[in-house]
Amino acid sequence: MDNSYDFWMERLVRLAAQAGNRGEVPVAAVVLDPQGLAIGWGSNRREASQDPLGHGELQALAQAARLRQDWRFNQHTLLVTLEPCPMCAGALVQARMGRVVYGARDPKRGALGSCLDLSLSPTAHHRMEVVAGVQEEACRLQLQRWFKQKRFKQQQRCSGRQVVPAPAD
Repeated sequence: MDNSYDFWMERLVRLAAQAGNRGEVPVAAVVLDPQGLAIGWGSNRREASQDPLGHGELQALAQAARLRQDWRFNQHTLLVTLEPCPMCAGALVQARMGRVVYGARDPKRGALGSCLDLSLSPTAHHRMEVVAGVQEEACRLQLQRWFKQKRFKQQQRCSGRQVVPAPAD
């Protein structure tokens, strides 16, 4: 496996943490050109923009397309901290992304191997390479901690009393 994926995924985990601090699900993505240079960054922005399309992958893809003035990404790589959902995986197929690298698998909504695999669908007009599990533990733990904290805050609001948080794992 390419060691540069670890470098980029570590940066994405930090960017995802910033999204989590803003109240967004902590997911971040970057598009790399064939030389390995970042040309599009994104993190979840659904809450801030009240936009159902505000996923990190789509943000990074849109920025890269504007920069390149082209929507085709055959020789490019998208890295993301969480396995893309069906909407994002479909967009990546449409964009003809060359490779997708993700950290944590998504057993509930993952569309590049966990629940379904749109990259292998007979209806897809494009095939892309998929690399799963890069910095998987760090990505998974970040999401688990964020959702645990969100549930804790929700319990506090619903109960109307202060509750001592459980210690971190």
